[in-house]
Amino acid sequence: MAALTAWATGRAWRELVYLVTGVFVGLLPFALALVGIVAAAASVLTIGLPLLVGVLALARLLPRYFRGPARAMLGWEWDDPPPMAGRTLWVRVRSLPGDPTAWRALAYCFAHWPVMVAGAYPGLICVVVAPLGITYPLWWLLVPDGFRFADSDTWAGTWWVALQGLALLLATPWWLRLMVLIDRFLVRGLLHPSRAQQRIAALEAGRAALRSDAAALLRRVERDLHDGTQARLVALGLTLSRIESRSTEDPVRKLAADARDTVTEALAELRDIVRGMHPPALDDGLEVALATLAARSAVPAEVSVSLTARPPDATASALYFAVAELLTNIARHANATRARVDLRPEGSRLRLTVTDNGQGGAAAGGTGTGLAGLSRRAAALDGDLTVDSPDGGPTTVTMTVPEGA
Repeated sequence: MAALTAWATGRAWRELVYLVTGVFVGLLPFALALVGIVAAAASVLTIGLPLLVGVLALARLLPRYFRGPARAMLGWEWDDPPPMAGRTLWVRVRSLPGDPTAWRALAYCFAHWPVMVAGAYPGLICVVVAPLGITYPLWWLLVPDGFRFADSDTWAGTWWVALQGLALLLATPWWLRLMVLIDRFLVRGLLHPSRAQQRIAALEAGRAALRSDAAALLRRVERDLHDGTQARLVALGLTLSRIESRSTEDPVRKLAADARDTVTEALAELRDIVRGMHPPALDDGLEVALATLAARSAVPAEVSVSLTARPPDATASALYFAVAELLTNIARHANATRARVDLRPEGSRLRLTVTDNGQGGAAAGGTGTGLAGLSRRAAALDGDLTVDSPDGGPTTVTMTVPEGA
């Protein structure tokens, strides 16, 4: 009875329409998956890798494509896949061969179409054959021998054909249900972001928003200190200088001079605080800021920067302070005669490498080097810091952070 109910309530019909539609909707993605398999096999060749990247880029768009029929006919819903890592098109393209979301979508394209065919073909046969089989006793009586579609010589034999038609009618909804459940399983496993992925995406978005808000707050505080507090301290210093120059009494002049010196020290400390919040050199870009650091370094330093886009303020500040700290360490502790700073994208991350030809022996957990602080700064951006510094040198410090951190 459940099978008959499935036909009567329309559920079996909706599932059949979904499967038949899937045969046509899934054909091109299935062909795309076959091309992807060939491209993956040929990726060691020059032409294979660009083809594979193109296939994966298209596959990443297909979850939305498959969601339309599933939503309209079966009421299925699933979230969009997590966004691709990287802020620029070039970084995203380079990250595609290692993107698990794209590979899962490609796997779904490969598995989806055979399931649709396996469900739609028996379903269509049932729609055509089952009614004819069930009503075959009537056909046997009314239709001449040359037009009968079943081989039955007796009236009793026609009821065996009718029984087969009824069995087909009752069994087909369960087969349709099985194929739809298999496809549902594929959707959940390959297209639907897992709860862990959704959780990670939400946490990453929240952390990025917090970093952005913190950077904006620091810039606002810096501007207020520079335009407000610092300007008032400068005005106070000028007023004290006038008092000192116009006063004829030595005690008053001495007090004014002491107060002016205190204001000067406060201004110097305030400027250091402001520079620590957001180095003014970064206003012209990270490449210019790093070149300025290298030019001021006590150890001759060569800078090589290859960026496809301007990194966020928090990332740029972290990289700037890392280079400043490392160049200071080299000048104080390494006994080096030259250093090199290299910054370039690596997949969806930025890789900063600072090397010197000094005596080595540095360690991330060492005291007095500031490397532990740099490691914590990198970790705050979901990055990491590694130190390779054997005794006798050379020393290589590598810091990697997400490009869009």
